[in-house]
Amino acid sequence: MKTPLTVTKMKQMKRQGQPISFITAYDYPSARLAEEAGIDAILVGDSLGNVVLGYDTTIPVTIDDMVYHTRAVARGATQTFILADMPFMSYHTGMETTLRNAARLMQEGLAHAVKLEGGEEIADEVRACVRGGIPVVGHLGLTPQSVHQLGGYRVQGKQEADAKRLLSDARALEQAGASAIVLEMVVASVAAEITAAVSIPTIGIGAGQDCDGQVLVYHDILQYDAAYKKKKFVRTYADIGTTIREAIGAYASDVREGRFPTEEHSFTSEAAAPAAVYGSGKEQEPS
Repeated sequence: MKTPLTVTKMKQMKRQGQPISFITAYDYPSARLAEEAGIDAILVGDSLGNVVLGYDTTIPVTIDDMVYHTRAVARGATQTFILADMPFMSYHTGMETTLRNAARLMQEGLAHAVKLEGGEEIADEVRACVRGGIPVVGHLGLTPQSVHQLGGYRVQGKQEADAKRLLSDARALEQAGASAIVLEMVVASVAAEITAAVSIPTIGIGAGQDCDGQVLVYHDILQYDAAYKKKKFVRTYADIGTTIREAIGAYASDVREGRFPTEEHSFTSEAAAPAAVYGSGKEQEPS
């Protein structure tokens, strides 16, 4: 049986130079397939707002949404480390609210850790969660919950001041007790510098090859999307969207043209049985 990843083992993998594989998942079958494929860890990201719920951003995603989807993933991947996102404004309105929402993801969602976006400004929240026994993963660079403040989906760390801020934020998260840090759309050289500067693992998405691990969105690597958009930092491994679309189209055509169902897909019984159960369909002659 597979031994599930833990935050302790992740740190050990960093020290040993063993890359860590993360993938997102948002439901039972996706999580089960990911586990069967041998993935190290699953992120139940608030990106579900974009790829599952049909929103333009992650901002409308609620803590109830996250608990619901995390619990489904936990049922599908019982032997895999599960990290759940704290959604927009679920940890910026007071320490009590932060702890309550993080606890819900652990108790109700069955997550093994939670992820918070931000750096030094959320260090107190990270510290409080860790003191309460909740493992925390930070998230720096492009932070989708702050996309409007950042001015859109832009690569981070291009300017020297931004690079220094990212490094400072990473160190603040480490000191607050974070178990790992996701670096999203960060200049590769900056991500490499951060990775070398902190003792906790960095998980990159669009942050180059020097991070301690990588994470990609399930729907991106499989092109499992009704309107797939190519991304520079994604390698696609299959085109499931086209396969699904063509299969459903073929089914619809078969129904319209009378090719499905056939006798092969129909049930049979003794000739007398339908009449006995449903009647012969003929009115009885009066006696």
